[in-house]
Amino acid sequence: MSRKLLLVVMLMAPGAVMAKQAELPFRAGESFQTQQQKVRADLLRGEVYSEISAEDRQRVVAALDRMSGLIGDGSAESLSPVDKVQVFNDQELVNGVLTRARADSRLVCRREKTIGSNMPSTQCFTVAERERMKRGAQGQLQSVQGGMNSKVGD
Repeated sequence: MSRKLLLVVMLMAPGAVMAKQAELPFRAGESFQTQQQKVRADLLRGEVYSEISAEDRQRVVAALDRMSGLIGDGSAESLSPVDKVQVFNDQELVNGVLTRARADSRLVCRREKTIGSNMPSTQCFTVAERERMKRGAQGQLQSVQGGMNSKVGD
């Protein structure tokens, strides 16, 4: 690897790490109470995490409740080492589940021509909806192809 390229990679790496941390629901340096209120409000509104499953929502709320019970109105720094580990594990669970739910809930719009019309229309679906439609179409295609193959062999 050339020295210039290595220098560019090293200079860009901290920015990439900072950008990744900014996307997490729970970030270091901000008060737990403020972040927890924002996460709970986002879960209730259903816009940011619209594609979160009921099971994952329950896991996140339970983890938030456990964290809130341990931290209270204070901060995680004042906790015992065992409690810090529990809070850290719950924080990782919340960050992982909500990051995945936010990615699945992202709205993607495309301009597509409708069959039989020259006017394009805008089709907006979440990433998860597009994936479900794709799997549904593939399943239908496979069932049709499977039905055709069984008739050919008879």
